[in-house]
Amino acid sequence: MKEVTVWYLESRSQAELKPASDPGGIDIREAQVKQYQFNRFLYQLVGAAWQWYDKLGWSDDQWQAYAEAENLRTWVAWSEGSPAGYFELQMQDQGSVEICYFGLAEKFLGRRLGGYLLTEAIRKAWDWGASRVWVNTCSLDHCNALSNYQTRGLSLYKTELEQRA
Repeated sequence: MKEVTVWYLESRSQAELKPASDPGGIDIREAQVKQYQFNRFLYQLVGAAWQWYDKLGWSDDQWQAYAEAENLRTWVAWSEGSPAGYFELQMQDQGSVEICYFGLAEKFLGRRLGGYLLTEAIRKAWDWGASRVWVNTCSLDHCNALSNYQTRGLSLYKTELEQRA
């Protein structure tokens, strides 16, 4: 078993956002036609490097119920004609919006795209009518993940230790 630290971060005001500048060369678009297969592809493309395994065994029906739900929206970052990363936002109780998944594909790491993509994720959450924006990350994620969230203005509100195989 491996001990993993999980950090939970939140923002309760749009004014807390500390935006990163647009690095150029990236186009972020919402996937307006919901296709669970595309969400599964993005999950695997981005998550492979960070041990995102929890949904790998899901059936098509499970993926469809999740990815095509009315309370889930997906944005894709495109660069050089390729999907460079993505984020999913899920509207929850009392207007809380979770950044469910967020990340860049491996070939796009190190290009200063992560801060801008996160800025846009937080903006889109507030634009959707969020009363609170939250996310979790863990010690298995990119070494800059936690600092990116905090640099964008999200505040740590809970830390947990988990045992994972």
